Amino acid sequence: MFLIVVVASVVYSRETESDHHNSLAKVWNFLELRILVAISLFLQMLLIFLGNRRKYIVDKRLKLLIWFTYLSADWIATVALGILSKDTKDHKTDPNFLIMAIWAPFLLVHLGGPDTITAYSLEDNQLWPRRTLELVYQLAVAVYVVYRSWNKNPLTYVTVPIVMAGIIKYGERTWSLRSGSSNGFRESILPHPDPGPNYAKFMDDYTAKKDEGYHVTLDEVNETTPMVLDHNSQGETNIPNPNIPDAQALHDGFKFYNIPECLFADLIFSFQDHTNSQLFFQKAMWKDAFKVIEVELGLIYDMLYTKAALTYSYRGIFLKSVSFFCTLSAFFTFSFLIFKQHLYNELGFKGHKHMNYDLIITFVLFIGAIILEIYAVIVLLSSSWVMNWMSKHKNKRVDLLYKFISFCQICFKVSHTIRWSNKMSQFNLIRFCLKDEPIKTIEIQKILRIHNFFEKSYYQKTKRVSEGLKELIFDQLKDKSEEAINIEACKKLCAHKGDRVLIKWNCHIRNINQSIKEVEFDQSILLWHIATDLCYSSDEDESQILNPVALQSREKSQLLSDYMLYLLVICPFLLPNGIGQIRFEDTCAEVDELLKERKYIRERSKVCKMILRVNTKISPSEVKGDRSKSVLFDACRLAKSLESLETEENWSKERKWEMISNIWVEMLCHAASQCRGFHHAKQLSQGGELLTHVWLLMAHLGITEQFQISKGHVRVKLKLS
Repeated sequence: MFLIVVVASVVYSRETESDHHNSLAKVWNFLELRILVAISLFLQMLLIFLGNRRKYIVDKRLKLLIWFTYLSADWIATVALGILSKDTKDHKTDPNFLIMAIWAPFLLVHLGGPDTITAYSLEDNQLWPRRTLELVYQLAVAVYVVYRSWNKNPLTYVTVPIVMAGIIKYGERTWSLRSGSSNGFRESILPHPDPGPNYAKFMDDYTAKKDEGYHVTLDEVNETTPMVLDHNSQGETNIPNPNIPDAQALHDGFKFYNIPECLFADLIFSFQDHTNSQLFFQKAMWKDAFKVIEVELGLIYDMLYTKAALTYSYRGIFLKSVSFFCTLSAFFTFSFLIFKQHLYNELGFKGHKHMNYDLIITFVLFIGAIILEIYAVIVLLSSSWVMNWMSKHKNKRVDLLYKFISFCQICFKVSHTIRWSNKMSQFNLIRFCLKDEPIKTIEIQKILRIHNFFEKSYYQKTKRVSEGLKELIFDQLKDKSEEAINIEACKKLCAHKGDRVLIKWNCHIRNINQSIKEVEFDQSILLWHIATDLCYSSDEDESQILNPVALQSREKSQLLSDYMLYLLVICPFLLPNGIGQIRFEDTCAEVDELLKERKYIRERSKVCKMILRVNTKISPSEVKGDRSKSVLFDACRLAKSLESLETEENWSKERKWEMISNIWVEMLCHAASQCRGFHHAKQLSQGGELLTHVWLLMAHLGITEQFQISKGHVRVKLKLS
């Protein structure tokens, strides 16, 4: 009896569990598609609001959120479409499925993505052929769902305009990805093929005149392109509208926009463009110069990572108008049909409890699509392209339009004046070796063996690019640009990595010169980074008595020193090829070795003083050989040589720190000139990089190799006698 009771109870419990699982499966089958559709709309809203903000925000959490949203949005919309296509079986007469079929073209719209982000990275642009194939596939699935739900009910016609809007959206995204790819971007700025003068016809005329007995000679004609030296040279009518913020910077940014286009596409620009730009920037103030560069880089970002290539054109405006009209007309038609009571009853919706939920989801999809379109229009009106157009017109209608746009910008937190983060990342070797940054969940990371992967990012900080640093960079480049008279001179200026500063400042100490001239660039960065840190710490006690100029130069040197090491350790692809990573790791190992012997030292200033106290009379290479690539004590010798400038050469601290800051600027310029446009373009989506701004500023001041030497077209004509 007891055994029978036990078996019965087990069977009953299993049947109960089975019923429970079946009910859960039914609930999930009912909710699955609806949850996915709602999440897809939410992700689209997240992308359109955050997609453009990565241009001027440096935040790892924002970067991770956008990356996750960007990948999830396509995946969820694709899965939802697949579920819809699977559910079409035996649903042709189901009134509930008539509503759900409208979701398919909406998912196609979602796959088209928002205007503010088409590519998360440059590599996404290269995959545009795959996107084209996906467009065909997803369109086929959406049309199949609509076809399977098609019947005589007027509600089915609502899907047609939404399908058209989806095709437009997805087509815009594919076209924008192609335009942002390396080949597409290069093709868009290549000039039309120029065969030149008709040589065959010229020689026929030459032969004919010879045969007629004329004495034919060639008369040279030098055709040159007229040069515009100043943006205000054509009169006061070209002065931009003063009511538009940064109107002059927008005007100048669009005027010289062809130069960054050529630079990022690894093409050359004309000698005339080179000269015009050089003359303009040599006369400009540093603030105006950096504003123009911000505008230009903002335009490049839009072309590579958003739908700007199509949106800011007459064709794009037409397509956006058609898409918005299709969505709006479908919404009004759907509302009219649904709220027409007799149609509601005829369709058989009465008695379906979950029908109300599907109607709510459909209305949310419509309203969400309309809100996204309105926000996209506000983003378009707030763009540099529209603001530049408005700056060229001075009338009350334009001023009223700008006031309306400003109001919308405040409501939706959109800005056209913030174009990059204005921040520079920092990484300090000694602070990294001290491990003085508290790390959460460090033990868990060590167990999972992911600690080393994230370790460096914990010690990466960001600081604002000071106006004094910008002025220093501009003044030094402006001084250099006077020598950029031809391509050979430009090559020499780009090759300097601190040695030009040493000559200018008349510094002849052998150890200092060797640290720049006789070592590789990555080694030079490490040497000067540690030496700057040691000198900074050595002068810490005297910081209160240093004059303001010396203090400012000292801070600029420290900023650039930590920034250059950040490039070496975190972004080595932005620097010339070398073994900088090996040198960095070996140097850290040597610092760790020192710290193990002196565990009581846990402050950066004390570590620096400890290193300076080491006797470095004998060269480290003579003692250690070349097995280890550590440069710690070579840098210590360099720091002592820099300090000796005050005692042996009678230099003031002000002069010493000014020279160090100038050397760092020249190193920064050398790194910028050696980095390819592709790598500069990658950093535009990370909040912008100071290195990229310096690179473009150098090009505008004529310090670049990417321009052609020819000054015009030399032609000849026949001269008869």
